[in-house]
Amino acid sequence: MKKFIHDDFLLTNKTASRLYHQYSENQPIIDFHCHLSPAMIADDRQFDNLTQAWLEGDHYKWRAMRTNGIDEKYCTGKVPDIDKFRKWAETVPAAVGNPLYHWTHLELARYFGIFDLLSPSTADKIYEQASEMLRSKEFSIRSLLKKNRVEVVCTTDDPSDNLEYHKKLRGSFEILILPTFRPDNVVKTEDPEKFRAYIEKLGKSAGREISDFETLIEVLDNRHEFFHQMGGRLSDHGLDRFYFTSFTAPEVNSIFKKLIQGDHITEEESEKYRTAAMTELCRMNHKRGWTQQFHVGALRNNNSRAFRLLGPDTGWDSIAAPQDAFKMSGFLNSLDDTSQLGKTILYNLNPADNEMLITMAGNFNDGTTAVKVQFGAAWWFLDQKTGMEKHIRDLSSFGLMRRFVGMVTDSRSFLSYPRHEYFRRVVCNFAGEEVEKGYIPDEEDLLRPVIEGISYKNAKEYFGFGV
Repeated sequence: MKKFIHDDFLLTNKTASRLYHQYSENQPIIDFHCHLSPAMIADDRQFDNLTQAWLEGDHYKWRAMRTNGIDEKYCTGKVPDIDKFRKWAETVPAAVGNPLYHWTHLELARYFGIFDLLSPSTADKIYEQASEMLRSKEFSIRSLLKKNRVEVVCTTDDPSDNLEYHKKLRGSFEILILPTFRPDNVVKTEDPEKFRAYIEKLGKSAGREISDFETLIEVLDNRHEFFHQMGGRLSDHGLDRFYFTSFTAPEVNSIFKKLIQGDHITEEESEKYRTAAMTELCRMNHKRGWTQQFHVGALRNNNSRAFRLLGPDTGWDSIAAPQDAFKMSGFLNSLDDTSQLGKTILYNLNPADNEMLITMAGNFNDGTTAVKVQFGAAWWFLDQKTGMEKHIRDLSSFGLMRRFVGMVTDSRSFLSYPRHEYFRRVVCNFAGEEVEKGYIPDEEDLLRPVIEGISYKNAKEYFGFGV
C-alpha cells in the first residue's frame, strides 16, 4: 500500500514534481511571523513526550477535539499526557479533509520517520516512539529549528517586554531570533480598567508615567527604538479591521485621559483614538525602515463563558465580516499622503476580501521597492490547501505572484515547520498545472526564479535579513 506521505504528496503532475524537488524542497526557511516562545528557544527546552510538543497551546487541535465531542479536560485540563494524546488520536480520523490531518502526518513523517496513520489503534505505538525520540538531545528545540533549515524566526512581542530571552540568544545561536513589535493592547479600548493597567505596565517598562497621549507616543517610540536595537525590523497588528476617521490632537488627548481614568468612551471616540494611535505607530515603522504587518478580519473570543474560564487564544475565534475598503483606503492613503507609508503586508481572514486587498495594495506601490505594499500569505482558517490555492490564484490574477514573500507558520508549535513544505507543494502544484495547461511557458529561466523566490529568496530580499 502506498504511503500517505510520499515524495509527490500534493503534486499531481510531472511539472509540479520537477519544480518542487529541484527548486523548492531544499530552500531554507525565513519564518517572519510566528508565536513561538523565545524563552523556550533560549532555554533549549526538551519535550518529555509528544503531547507536550504537539498539544500544549495548540488551539487548532483543541478546537477540533471539542468539535469531535472531546471533554475540555483533555484539551486544557490536568489529565495525564498520554490520555490527552489518545483523545487527539481519536479526533484525527474525523479530521480527514482538514489541514490538521495533513499537518499531523507530515510532522510524524518529517520529524520521526513515522508513516503510519494516526488513529486509536496506532496511538500508543506512535506516542511511545515519538516521545522516546523527543527526549534525545537531537530533538531539543534548537535542534528542531536547525533540522528544518530555519534561518530567521520573528517572534511576536509586546512593547512592554524586556526581551530578556532575545538578549540571551544574541550571538549564542546561529539562527536569528528577532522580536516583532505587537502593540495591540494600545488600541484595546473596550475595557478601561484593563487599558489603564496596561498603560501603567507600559510606562514602567520605559521608566515613565504616562498621563497624556503625547507621553504615550513618546514611550512607544522609546520601546520601538529598543526593539530596533535588539534587531527588530517588523511590527505586527492584529486588528479586527482598519480604523479611520478625522480627529484633532486635543480630542485624542481628552479621550486618552478618559480611558486612563477608567471611564468608558463612545464608539466615535474609540475610532478617533485608534486612528490617531495607529497613525503614530505606522509613522514609527516608516521612520526606522520597518515592515508593518496587518492581520485583519478575525472575530475573536466569541464564547464569553470560555473566555472567562480560559482566556484568549484558546480556540474560540472565527472569520468576521468583510473589511471596510473605504476605511482601509483612507488610513493607508493618509500615511502615503505625507510620505510615511512604509513596507506593508496585508493579511486577511475572510476569503471574500482577497481581491479587494490585492488591488488595495496596488494603490500604494510607488516604485521605490518591489511590492512595497503586498498581500500576505493565506492566514489562520485560510491556511489550508483550498485557501492557499485561492490565494495564489487571486494573487497571480490581480498582482505579481513572482514577488510574493511567501509562507509564515503563524504557530505556537515547534513542530509546525512542515507547513512550509505543505505551502511549497501547493504553490508548485499550482504552477505545474498552469504550465501543463499551456497558461505559463515551460521555461526554466522563467519558472526557477518564481519558485525559488516564493519559497525563500523574496523574503530574504524584502526584509534584508543577512543581505
